[in-house]
Amino acid sequence: MAKYLDPKADLTFKKVFGEHPDLVISLLNALLPFTTAKEYITSVQYLNPELVPENPLRKNSIVDVRCMDSRGRQFIVEMQMIWSPEFMQRVMFNSAKAYVRQLDRKEDFHLLEPVYSLNLVNDVFEKDVPEYYHYYRMVHEMHTDKVIDGLHLVFVELPKFRPHNMTEKRMQVLWLRYLTEIEESTRNAPQELLDNPDISKALTVVEESAYTDEQLLGYDKFWDIIRTERTIFNSAVRRGHEKGYAEGEAKGIAQGIAQGMAQGIEKGIEKGLEKGRAEGEREKALAIARKMKERGLPLEDIRNLTGLTIEEIGRLHG
Repeated sequence: MAKYLDPKADLTFKKVFGEHPDLVISLLNALLPFTTAKEYITSVQYLNPELVPENPLRKNSIVDVRCMDSRGRQFIVEMQMIWSPEFMQRVMFNSAKAYVRQLDRKEDFHLLEPVYSLNLVNDVFEKDVPEYYHYYRMVHEMHTDKVIDGLHLVFVELPKFRPHNMTEKRMQVLWLRYLTEIEESTRNAPQELLDNPDISKALTVVEESAYTDEQLLGYDKFWDIIRTERTIFNSAVRRGHEKGYAEGEAKGIAQGIAQGMAQGIEKGIEKGLEKGRAEGEREKALAIARKMKERGLPLEDIRNLTGLTIEEIGRLHG
């Protein structure tokens, strides 16, 4: 009974796809958005996974697997355990760097070949959409048949993958099952995986017996680092949510106070105006009543004309 290691680990992933050209060809053909037979890869040569910049002051980039086919197309394969927005930026940067570095060999821009970046993510980053497969390229906004062929970026959210139909995109399903179902607790690999020559070979590569004690120690250390990074990342996210909630609450209180003060001032002004108008009307009525009383008009007539009471009129001095 074989005992397997998880193929998503840095050690195993690079061994499966960075040392066996036939397996990386199979993976790329299964997961890249090829639509015609002539697009499929038939052979590859491995390239240095370290993308060294022309300017020595700039930062080097290291990818998991980088290779090129007979047509000159470049392929970058990465296994990402924890998602962060910066990862997508790094994918764009590495792909663009691989694309422009072709100018070292070709002087004419029209001879540049596309770069395909396949990114397998063991995390969910598109929480609002059910699809696990995301393909990005430069497409005209209104006429989607018009494409600028250069960079092709594919992201696969492994936790979302569910094998529904084995006949449709069969190799894609098999490779994703290999990446999501095989782990340290696996003792009996699914027969569908064993029956396929490519997947069966990939299973042999991740058998624990094929690794030295030193390699297994590095394998365990990798998972310790991933667990630590995930804990730190989740704590940072939680603190960010708590801080955002507290800031939002404080902002809401401040806005409420400001709004309440504004409403209070507005109501105070309205009441002041109303009071001022009432007092003005009263002073006007008293002045008229005083003049009418001076002329000797009856108190009853003055009351009817001004609205004042007999007592108020009686207190007026002519």
